[in-house]
Amino acid sequence: MIDPVTLRIFGYRALFAAVVMVLAFGRMLPLDMTATNLPGPDLITALAMAWVLRRPAYVPAGLILIVFLICDMLFQQPPGLWTMLVLLATEFLRARQALSRELPFPLEWGLVALLTFAMISGHQMMLGLFAVDRPALKLALVQGVFTLVAYPVVVFMSRWAMGLRKATPGEADALGSRL
Repeated sequence: MIDPVTLRIFGYRALFAAVVMVLAFGRMLPLDMTATNLPGPDLITALAMAWVLRRPAYVPAGLILIVFLICDMLFQQPPGLWTMLVLLATEFLRARQALSRELPFPLEWGLVALLTFAMISGHQMMLGLFAVDRPALKLALVQGVFTLVAYPVVVFMSRWAMGLRKATPGEADALGSRL
């Protein structure tokens, strides 16, 4: 038999991958036939950050690497650059798991905002360094703002629709080790 805790962890990992693929598919669909000048939010990055802040065991670094590399290929971006930046940001958050568990939501949102704009800056610098065509800085910043506006919605949907909540400070896993 499969241990219930292990089953839950792998279930949430599969759910994360499925949600990311649905969001990626939705992003590729030509749903809006009018030309807009504003980019939409990066819901996939917001989802990854929200899940790492809530339950880091549910989104390991390997899963983030695979999912974002696939997204880089699907969206025809330079392969691995945004993946590397998201992986660095999520590992930064994972390393501060004990601190972030006790943060109120506005401070968590501020931390995600800092990381989002650091990733956008790093992305723009790396693309410029290698003379690769890059989106306008204004559009990248607008996308970052829209991602931050969508972040509370992503957290709300993760909590209430998918049952993903933050681990409490004294909570232990099935083996008795503290989370």
